[in-house]
Amino acid sequence: MKTLEVWMNQVPGAKRAEEMNPLLLAYLGDAVYEVFIRYHLVAQGKVRPNELHGKAIQYVSAVSQARAVRRIEHLLTEEENGILRRGRNAKSGGVPKNAKASEYRTSTGLEALIGYWHLKGEAGRLRDMMEQVILALEEGEDDGT
Repeated sequence: MKTLEVWMNQVPGAKRAEEMNPLLLAYLGDAVYEVFIRYHLVAQGKVRPNELHGKAIQYVSAVSQARAVRRIEHLLTEEENGILRRGRNAKSGGVPKNAKASEYRTSTGLEALIGYWHLKGEAGRLRDMMEQVILALEEGEDDGT
């Protein structure tokens, strides 16, 4: 995967990333995740423009994100697991109709973690873990999970 350096990691007047509401981290992390996935799909060059949205859905759904978390959780530090847990336990309201509540909460945890890495300026860690997420999801395509 080609390098994508993420910018805008400072929020003026905001709390430190560790202290932020996990739903705010997830809100930002959702956008960062989407950019990584879109970049990955475009960089591959295998997907026609009119097919990009459909292919992206395979990566960004709550079900896919929850599956990715299960595959990468062992790579996380204690601190990162804490952020994941805070995001997973945050009360966010409704659940999409195509996902179980547990999958949606887990995907919110992943998005919170991505937002955390982004705000901390940990571009290398963010990039490395997004590569692991993408690999996990693409391997899942091969084995049907």
